[in-house]
Amino acid sequence: MGAIPTFDTAPLDSALAASLLDWWHDAGVDLLVEDAPRDWMAEPVQPVTFAPTPLTPAAPRTAAPVMAPAPTLLPDTLAAFLEWRLSDAAPEASWDGVSLTATGPADAALMVLVDCPDRDDGEAGQILSGAPGRLFDRMLAAIGQSRDTVHLASVCARRPLAGRTPADLETRLADIARHHVGLIRPRGLLLLGNAASRAVLGTELTSARGHLHAVDHKNGKSQAIASFHPRFLIEKPMAKAESWKDLQLLIGELAK
Repeated sequence: MGAIPTFDTAPLDSALAASLLDWWHDAGVDLLVEDAPRDWMAEPVQPVTFAPTPLTPAAPRTAAPVMAPAPTLLPDTLAAFLEWRLSDAAPEASWDGVSLTATGPADAALMVLVDCPDRDDGEAGQILSGAPGRLFDRMLAAIGQSRDTVHLASVCARRPLAGRTPADLETRLADIARHHVGLIRPRGLLLLGNAASRAVLGTELTSARGHLHAVDHKNGKSQAIASFHPRFLIEKPMAKAESWKDLQLLIGELAK
């Protein structure tokens, strides 16, 4: 065996190649060849030193103030807000698909917020259609509510390409969702799914579940409960018992 390691000449897979490049980069190698040839046998040239020349300090310059962009004001009436959510000014206007507006009474005691429309909701023309919608209707009936009595909305007016709220728009869409809650001023707020929980509570669903949260807004305060989205309950029926516990907390709040 020789002292110099040998490598298989077969092509390296991308992960191994990236690992080797990272190793050389960490070792300080940042180029393969130089532009000009170098005489490696020549004697090193001693550097020439110069006496420092005193510099006259330049007059201080006052930096121009940086102007922060003015925040986009959201409509302060529900009718104008819902119209704006469907306009080209909304953050999701450039996404594929159609925008779906919120439904239900403006003075509803219960507001329900989900993450985004499902794939079939655009054709149906409403948020929560198909099998998730039928399960949602049964959940509402179990607490004495219906689509006619609740205000139903989504964090995203259109469905994102990957089905998840884009990270670069998450903060903006969360501000819009909380503004929407303030316009409705519901006594109870049901947040279905992780994206809805993050938008309003700033907390992951796994941590938010199981207790009420006071949500302050410019028009007062609402009590929120976070629970599983109906599409999750269809995939994981065992979670329905936990969902029912969440709904019971909500029932107690609405009964006050």
